[in-house]
Amino acid sequence: MIVVLLGYMGSGKSSVGKPLANRLNAAFIDLDSYIEKQQASSISNLFETKGALEFRDIERKAVFEICNSHSNLVLALGGGTPCYGDILPYLLCHPNVFTVYLKASVKSLTKRLITEKSNRPLIANIPDEKLSDFIGKHLFERSAFYTQAELTIEVSSMQIDQIVLEINSALN
Repeated sequence: MIVVLLGYMGSGKSSVGKPLANRLNAAFIDLDSYIEKQQASSISNLFETKGALEFRDIERKAVFEICNSHSNLVLALGGGTPCYGDILPYLLCHPNVFTVYLKASVKSLTKRLITEKSNRPLIANIPDEKLSDFIGKHLFERSAFYTQAELTIEVSSMQIDQIVLEINSALN
């Protein structure tokens, strides 16, 4: 089984993914880290040098490659990954993939992301006082994709171990 975690940046995909993989005795891959290693470049740099469209193509190829070469895995997607091209339909139709949306409120995402802005190309140049509005608008646009996941967990007030247990229960 490949458990694919999706959700907005800062929702906890990587933070949940590692302990979930341990719990499931599976490998863990953070898509952004996988791409950075594969491309020998940071995500920020790839966006700057190659542009968003080429980055999304790299991302798509990586998702397909990972899903075709693993059978026991937890995969943390980038926040925008399921919102472009045919990635989400591919994941939803894949017989060995189970998708989980880690849903977080705008308030909790803003609180988590405000201190990480410099590491997040999408929000790096947004003033702190406008961050919440940006996240709210962006999250609204992406929610149509995220909510197609097979399982949705409201994570804003949950601890990582609680989220891991909930996902594990859904798989059994």
